Amino acid sequence: MTRAGATEVRHLHHLARLWGVQTAYYGFTGRLVQPPPEALVAVLRALGAPVEGLQDIPAALRERRQAVWQQCCEPVILAWDGLPVGPTLRLPASLTDGRVIAHLHLETGEVRSVGRDLRRLPTLRAADVEGARYAAKRLALPGRLPRGYHRLALEIGPKRFESLLISAPARAWATPREPRGGDWGVFLPLYALHSQRSWGAGDFTDLEALAGWVATLGGALVGTLPLLAAFLDEPFDPSPYAPASRLFWNEFYLDLTRIPELERSPAAKRLMASAAVQHERQALGDSGFVDYRRQMALKRRILEKLARRFFAGTSRRQGALRRFVADHPAVEDYARFRATGERQRAPWPAWPQPQRDGVLAEGDFGQESRRYHLYVQWCAHEQLGALSAAARDKGVGLYLDLPLGVHADSYDVWRERAVFALGMSGGAPPDGFFIKGQNWGSPPLHPERIRAHGYRYYITCLRHHLRQASVLRIDHVMGLHRLFWIPPGMRAHEGVYVRYRAEEFYAILALESHRHKAMIVGEDLGTVSPSVRPAMARHNVQRTYVLPFELTWDPVGGLRSPAADSLAGLNTHDMRPFAGFWQGLDIQDRVELGLLPETEAQGEKNGREGWRAALVGFLKRTGRLKGEGGEAPDVLRACLGDLAASAARIVMVNLEDLWAETEAQNAPGTVSERPNWRRKARYPLEVFRHMPEVVETLREIHRQRTPAAGPR
Repeated sequence: MTRAGATEVRHLHHLARLWGVQTAYYGFTGRLVQPPPEALVAVLRALGAPVEGLQDIPAALRERRQAVWQQCCEPVILAWDGLPVGPTLRLPASLTDGRVIAHLHLETGEVRSVGRDLRRLPTLRAADVEGARYAAKRLALPGRLPRGYHRLALEIGPKRFESLLISAPARAWATPREPRGGDWGVFLPLYALHSQRSWGAGDFTDLEALAGWVATLGGALVGTLPLLAAFLDEPFDPSPYAPASRLFWNEFYLDLTRIPELERSPAAKRLMASAAVQHERQALGDSGFVDYRRQMALKRRILEKLARRFFAGTSRRQGALRRFVADHPAVEDYARFRATGERQRAPWPAWPQPQRDGVLAEGDFGQESRRYHLYVQWCAHEQLGALSAAARDKGVGLYLDLPLGVHADSYDVWRERAVFALGMSGGAPPDGFFIKGQNWGSPPLHPERIRAHGYRYYITCLRHHLRQASVLRIDHVMGLHRLFWIPPGMRAHEGVYVRYRAEEFYAILALESHRHKAMIVGEDLGTVSPSVRPAMARHNVQRTYVLPFELTWDPVGGLRSPAADSLAGLNTHDMRPFAGFWQGLDIQDRVELGLLPETEAQGEKNGREGWRAALVGFLKRTGRLKGEGGEAPDVLRACLGDLAASAARIVMVNLEDLWAETEAQNAPGTVSERPNWRRKARYPLEVFRHMPEVVETLREIHRQRTPAAGPR
């Protein structure tokens, strides 16, 4: 690209703003950062602007101005709390003398129609655009609207237009709460949760057992990392935040002994009881790390026999499978996709056409492989549903996690590619922890195409989780407002922020949360634009509070208390557990990974020492820390006590903190440098549920979370 002059840059920035692209942002140091023109052009091209270089900007500007006014009505219209809505109509002057007929097709099937004289509608604005005269008018639709996804069809002369009308509560659903107190729960990744009966990693039965144990202590939630389908062969990526789909569960977590076909399959029973399988199972269990590829291969050998037994005969369960497929029609398509990938031994971008373009014929995949993937998805649906129901019966809900993106080679991108910005990658700009920025490798959603498709894909992802979750965490909630796009071939710090229609996402979250009676938590850590947290509060999306980040550095030192609309804890899965953070092990880790220069490491260590002193001082002044106590275990209990007595709606306890684990589950910004997503908990379930330091700490948290505990 040729060097841009001042006029070209000005026109480029104007075009970017028309497409919802930020031309500058404030970095973590407070300095204004302007992405290079090449990055802006690449992002604009991905959004659909007809630009290859700076010479195309003037024509693209004219086209964009026209396109904005030629769109009669926004593709998505919001109605909050059922109040009447007044969409804006953008019309050429030639149509403003006629009539508009509006047909509102409600979700229930009811149709409401109204006609209006366009000349009598109030004019909000008039404009001359590229030689044509336009007017923006307000159409008032009378009457309150029921909650739901409705369709607004407009007839204006010979023209026909359509929009999705979302009628949603302004605030997401939340459990009623007492004047004091609140819920508490525990967190542990399911792969890390292991027991004497599991196969080298936790499964759905282990999670059910954990929920039952938490219920006996008075807890209300069990949290874990995403449980979504993953690539565990070729391609291989076990990261829960790069799933093979956000629409299906991971068969890796199936408990084989609870699948009914096992009793009717002598071949599967013989294989399970064989010396070879028992030896492999023992080896997987003895390792301190999860071997996904090896364990999935072992489980699959048995699951394939169960699937063959199921499809070979007739039973009432086949009717249940047919009902599952009818209720989840995409599962057949997903099974074909996975079976095709196994035949090709390559990700879908390397498939021949037309398979690459979404057309799969019967001969493109093996039928046995297709039936396997269909069967295991049904089994996962059954087991997770049974787990969720059993936990709720005991008063415990699942706290699930909806990742921001999917693997670039995922089923979702293959099938729903129209709503993704292919070639782009989501990420984050440089900050104090990641001085080079982050590139997550997931293609971001296209902000306009997702609207044009009525947010169908996003709604389906939400519903998939909310059927089972009592609380759903929205990973990187800032992505509802804007997302950092990194063009191909560019480094993370050269990325560009692209804006989304945040209120439309919040409307969907609020509506679906009420329909499923589930709370929504937004992960609002890192670089947060000023509009995000007020919007979360307005729509009752719970904030995320992490105690180590909330210590003030005034001369006295104090700890900001969690807000009433927050989920509070001591860390996240991307941090060292409390003991490791206390020791500053994360600082040395960042040095070794090249994320922190050696010259700055000592300053960071000095800062951590000051942090420890300030935290101990605060806890002693408030009476949480008694006597001379200042060691990590004492401080941990004091911090948990402070959280338990706070106004936070939910307190989540990382179980690994309770036995002073120091190693992290994930080191962000690394792939093979660290054993991410693989480290098992130090103790099995049968052991830690009887450890005094675990049980007594959780009982004390419950005591302080209970309203009868009295004032702080």
